Amino acid sequence: MKVLAIKRKEQFSPNHVGNDTAILNAVCEELEKKGVEVEICDEVSFLEKTIIEQDFIINMSRSKASVSKLLLLEDMGKRVINSPYGIQQCFRKNMTLALLDNEVPYPASDVVNTTSDIRPSFDKLGGSALWIKRGDFHAIHREDVSFAASLEEAQSILHEFARRGIEEAVLSEHLAGDLVKFYAVKDTDFFYWFYPYEHNHHKYAIYEQINGGTLHYSFKEEDLKRTAQQAATTLGVDIYGGDAIVSPTGKLHIIDLNDWPSFAPCRAEASEAIAEFLFTQLHAQ
Repeated sequence: MKVLAIKRKEQFSPNHVGNDTAILNAVCEELEKKGVEVEICDEVSFLEKTIIEQDFIINMSRSKASVSKLLLLEDMGKRVINSPYGIQQCFRKNMTLALLDNEVPYPASDVVNTTSDIRPSFDKLGGSALWIKRGDFHAIHREDVSFAASLEEAQSILHEFARRGIEEAVLSEHLAGDLVKFYAVKDTDFFYWFYPYEHNHHKYAIYEQINGGTLHYSFKEEDLKRTAQQAATTLGVDIYGGDAIVSPTGKLHIIDLNDWPSFAPCRAEASEAIAEFLFTQLHAQ
């Protein structure tokens, strides 16, 4: 059994270069213990390959060039996890539209051109604070997800996106509540969640200043797991993680979902669950 594993390019691992590499290496080690022959390559090497001998590919790449090549390979019959179709669906605009269209609990949102007057959208979303997120891709820089406390600030951020060459943005209402982060693997019992503010998850430090501290609003873990699974199934990813907001009444909204995140707080358990899932899929070929 032979598998090709593709690492994520550093550009697409903001604040998590080491962690992203570590989870892929750990999964590959677990597969090798099961007798699988694994070749690990980076995105540049993958794009340079003219022949892909393996019929099974495990993938953390996100560059549009890599995703395009993987789409061709999957259409030719190779099995790719996560599917490049799912990765594309995790791009912010695609994710927003898909989750809203499929009635997955998600903040009220609007997709706008970055050169437009956003007053109509701003008013539509409540006329107060909102989040502005680049629409064409995942967040690469901290500024790709920005909070605006007023219409003027929102318009300024949007113009800055336009100057950076980002043509579309997603505007989402600001939801008050506890931020929770989760990791999961399809068709397994593995599900891990935590409060990032309480674990010094530095990526979220600026968000804590906006949201306030965690108040531990009551909610059912099974509801979080089910909602996360619903979002992942809608987008078409098997190895995933994301963020949700728990309202004071315990209502959950997914605010982000990512294909194959770092699993940093739970790497040992996650690598075993991911490897077991992949091994099962490999035998189903």
